[in-house]
Amino acid sequence: MTDERLAEAARLREEGELERARELLLVLRAERPDDAQVAVQTAWVHDSLGLEDDAVSHYEAAIAGDLSDEDLRGAFLGYGSTLRAMGRDQDSDRVLRQGMERFPDFRPLRVFHALTAYSLGRPRDAVEELLRVSSRRHPIRRSSGIAGR
Repeated sequence: MTDERLAEAARLREEGELERARELLLVLRAERPDDAQVAVQTAWVHDSLGLEDDAVSHYEAAIAGDLSDEDLRGAFLGYGSTLRAMGRDQDSDRVLRQGMERFPDFRPLRVFHALTAYSLGRPRDAVEELLRVSSRRHPIRRSSGIAGR
């Protein structure tokens, strides 16, 4: 029964019925506090509603639990982004680094980490990270003159 209700809550969230999704997910969280899938869906709906403070504990529970790689990548990205939006740049840096260690090829984590580095007053690190991300898709060649600048 929980799986059906979780699927319904995810559908509601994806269709923009955020308050209805939130209400259902909070009931599910109370019933299944150790369910990482319920936690990540709850975190995402709180984020979508602009309730970042409320999303934090749900992200922490989700990341500590058993998620698929896809959902875990999304949890690290959402949590790091949320912390940055809350002005908790050091925490964002820590979470995004943990995510990058686990998923080194997941570019969105690296992009958000670059934004966090910039917020932390490390613009050079931010630009270098963004260049590394973009060069994976379009390698920078020395003959182009770009790499030497």
